[in-house]
Amino acid sequence: MGKDPLPDEEIARRLAQLPGWVREGDMITRTFEMRYHGSVALIVNVADVERLVGHHADIDLRWDHVRFAITTHDAGHRLTAADFDLAARIDRIAAAHQTQLHNS
Repeated sequence: MGKDPLPDEEIARRLAQLPGWVREGDMITRTFEMRYHGSVALIVNVADVERLVGHHADIDLRWDHVRFAITTHDAGHRLTAADFDLAARIDRIAAAHQTQLHNS
């Protein structure tokens, strides 16, 4: 997956295809509402996929939600196609875990 930084127009286009994800500077984030142990299971499944694709999110686990933040560190902490690919993969895994969008 491409690791070249994307222009703002391309970032906006790709973000529009990923409901629930928001841009925060040079990263995209999404928070899912679920109980702690369900979040741990989600994180384990996401980590397995991250290892396979060689790209990782920053993960913040709380008792009632889990937040994923993605940027490409080796592209100068900029957004790349790899970030959006990982976000889509996280969405598919989260759907299998029956998560809900967090109201934070």
